[in-house]
Amino acid sequence: MIYLFVHQNFPGQYKNIVQHLVADPANTVYFVSKPNENWITGVIKLVYAVEEQDRPGCHPYAIDFDGAVRHGAAVAKSLEALKKQGVRPDVILGHSGWGEMLFVKDVYPDVPVVSYFEFFYLYQGADSNFDPEFGNSAVDPMLLRARNAINALSWLSCDVGNTPTQWQLRLHPPEMRERIKVLHEGVDTKRVAPDPNASVALGPGRPTFRPGDEVVTYVSRNLEPYRGFHVFMRALPELLARRPNAHVLVVGGDDVSYGAKLGNGMTYRQLMLNELGPRRELERVHFLGQVPYETYLSVLQVSAVHVYLTYPFVLSWSFVEAMAAGCAIVASNTPPVAEYAEHGKHARLVDFFSTEQIVDTVAELLADRKAARDLRRNARRRVVESLDLHGVILPAWRAFLDEAAANRRDPAADLLA
Repeated sequence: MIYLFVHQNFPGQYKNIVQHLVADPANTVYFVSKPNENWITGVIKLVYAVEEQDRPGCHPYAIDFDGAVRHGAAVAKSLEALKKQGVRPDVILGHSGWGEMLFVKDVYPDVPVVSYFEFFYLYQGADSNFDPEFGNSAVDPMLLRARNAINALSWLSCDVGNTPTQWQLRLHPPEMRERIKVLHEGVDTKRVAPDPNASVALGPGRPTFRPGDEVVTYVSRNLEPYRGFHVFMRALPELLARRPNAHVLVVGGDDVSYGAKLGNGMTYRQLMLNELGPRRELERVHFLGQVPYETYLSVLQVSAVHVYLTYPFVLSWSFVEAMAAGCAIVASNTPPVAEYAEHGKHARLVDFFSTEQIVDTVAELLADRKAARDLRRNARRRVVESLDLHGVILPAWRAFLDEAAANRRDPAADLLA
């Protein structure tokens, strides 16, 4: 089988399935992406460049669409070069969000196309208008509608789609849902698992933490409001005052992955430290920055209580990995979280905005090791049963792709139907 993947940041969401497919010598795997340093042995990687230009006179609603067309055209150019070399994939997969999949069918009209539909923008009911302090409540609903044109056209140009969660599926209009399958990327639960021998060393003259220590953890790619960093920070002075032996490990960078940056070059970490001021309790808060994956796993493995907060938005991989690592989790009661964690069984769910609930719940779990142990066991079991990479997810992906490859459609027949 010949598989062709498209994602501007190789390998993106496709890392697990690409590694699985390329391990089979009967498969050939191509991947079209923007340039980066990531590699997977055996994958034939092609890079594309987007023709960037000033957009004088471009309506603000059309700027994102203009960029999407440029991405789509650049990908199509790469595919045309492959086609001239005689490459004819059995299946083409790609992320729809940046427009990369817009013109794939124009190059390979009879090849099944599987598009990844990550997020459909809503003015109410998702991230917009959720957080009155830092959220994008001022966003123009017409801008969001125009932005959805990229997803809608990608849907019209694919055979079938996939999305990781039921909640993300429900964001899409009903007619789109009929051709989108819920299929997560999965968790390697053998690698991401409790480890009684784990440790996190902060360096000479500083503490080393191990399982059983009173460690509160927080993880995000970047420390920003979309992942509740501001709420988490505001909970810490009271929490640390109540728990004088507790330390806090914070993993995440100072950039912004989602939402808007602050003015004057200030980071959200700086903003919150300025707001809270010098406090003795905050000396027990340790900012680790962005760390290697193995260090990140160790942070989860030494955690006594892990805090995860998010707007109603795409669920972080770190949340389900924290479940797999056997963390006792205190999480925001927002829809993507509640889909995987039942309150009181897999995690304790709290109001995203309530620092009081966060403090009370974390303190309770730090004091009640049995309750925390029950949450740990149930959380890991939940992920092993539903998201285990090798036992559940990869077989589901293979079946999904085999079905897509078997259902080549005749574009001319579709037009006449």
